[in-house]
Amino acid sequence: MDTRQWRDTIAAAQAGDRQALDDLVAGWLPLVYNIVGRALNGHADVDDVVQETMLRAVDNLGSLRDPDSFRSWLVAIAMRQIRDRARRRTAPAPLEEAAARDAADFAELTVLRLQLEGQRREVAEAVRWLDDEDRQLLSLWWLEVAGELTRRELAAAAGISRQHAAVRVQRLKERVETARGIVRALDGACPDLRELTGRWNGRPDSVWRKRLARHIRGCGYCGDTREAVVPAERLLVGIALVPLPVGFTLSLAFGGKAAAAAAGAASVGWSAKAMAALTQPFVAVTAGVTIVAGGAYVVVQTPEDPPPRAAASSPTAASTARPPAVPSPSATPSLSPSPSVTQRKAELYGTVVDAVDTAPDPNARPAALPRRPESGVTSSWGARAVMQHRGETVALNGRGYVLVRWQIAPQDRSGGLTMPTWTGLKGRLFHVASGGGRRMDDATGPDTTGMGGPDTGYTVLPNGAQQMWQNEYFYLDGSVDLTVNERGASYGLTVFPSSWEAADKDVNYGPPQGAIRYGLVRDDGKDTAPVPQYVTRESPTDPATVPQRSRV
Repeated sequence: MDTRQWRDTIAAAQAGDRQALDDLVAGWLPLVYNIVGRALNGHADVDDVVQETMLRAVDNLGSLRDPDSFRSWLVAIAMRQIRDRARRRTAPAPLEEAAARDAADFAELTVLRLQLEGQRREVAEAVRWLDDEDRQLLSLWWLEVAGELTRRELAAAAGISRQHAAVRVQRLKERVETARGIVRALDGACPDLRELTGRWNGRPDSVWRKRLARHIRGCGYCGDTREAVVPAERLLVGIALVPLPVGFTLSLAFGGKAAAAAAGAASVGWSAKAMAALTQPFVAVTAGVTIVAGGAYVVVQTPEDPPPRAAASSPTAASTARPPAVPSPSATPSLSPSPSVTQRKAELYGTVVDAVDTAPDPNARPAALPRRPESGVTSSWGARAVMQHRGETVALNGRGYVLVRWQIAPQDRSGGLTMPTWTGLKGRLFHVASGGGRRMDDATGPDTTGMGGPDTGYTVLPNGAQQMWQNEYFYLDGSVDLTVNERGASYGLTVFPSSWEAADKDVNYGPPQGAIRYGLVRDDGKDTAPVPQYVTRESPTDPATVPQRSRV
């Protein structure tokens, strides 16, 4: 973003032009959002830091002498707010579970919203393995490589000299390459790495970064890169800013400060003029930004979204741009009203699957897998949720496919298995396919299966439960939580946002390639497709108390 083309807008905003201020906030908000989001990797504090940055920029715009320096000035404010937040959090406290679910992982947002693949995706996901200080510098270096910042602006924002910036950026590149190696290895199939990560909770931290990096350095499998590794800076060239999330709301809540600035007769500077303008009974809708009196809400929407309706009474009315309402929770679904007496009533949503099914013949090819619309699914655990302990939950949101991979461990603890549950469903959820080359009860020896054997004992499913396969695919259009309810037999789940291509390939990967069996397609492409077992629209305190029967 070139500051020079904004010179007139900045000057007009400094003179108190509220239209110019509207345009200025709308134009530069994405840059601030990307810097803060990447530096904090989508922590729940991102919105607060972005808002504080924009508030300080608006409040101090009159002190800016050279409009051409606006970008470096704004970036420096953002970095100060990020550092101030770090100082306030002297001992980083773990996020509360609810806050962790609500916070969007910025690495995942980058991958999904910019549709990154291959090594570009690898660089974006490597951010998770960096320390806070490195992520702060990366948020600037990423934008420098992408052409959004200059090295001079990077150094000024970081509060260091250009020579020191060069040294720190070089060290950052080395750490990014190490993190990329970890991402690449975790996507591989090294058996020693699987054993090493058996007790890992799936969340990146410095301890596991060192362990995994040490393994990779000494592992011929993980260290064998089968394609040329392109330097990160070459991959980042030309990557656009991550778009603001749909419905992202920036609330510049000036409150009493605004009223005082507007009413103070002694305050004759820009701040008083701008605040007075912002607190007039006025609603302006321009360039996708809404400024509302009283709370000065700014709502930024994507171009394809319709503009929000202007609200005359309350600031909160500007935040009403929300996804379409979902059906209200109900234990017993009811038929939709018929539009006319000549039409049949709508079918119930989904088919409840609570009966034991029979394994198909290994040589029976699966039916065609219908293709449903995909826009991407985000996960509160990022690209890979490794859940191995009772009570662990992953929150999923969006429209697309999800892979749940089963790991049964009768050698750790056999006996009755308490199934995982899907709770808090908003929208629709279907069980579309089973794959992985085997059902978990397929034979692995004379009298052993994936569910156990005479030496280890057997894992036993509850009455009426479907036998799971190694890979189970689901389609989500909305949001839902999946919880491990381990109480008895030992098991774990690995959950990945996936795609139709991955599911289709999996179920068709049959005996000629060495798999035990082809997969099984369950989806009919309609709303009558099977829903997963033990799904409910309710959100009980303990998901393990969900009745072992699907309720949607």
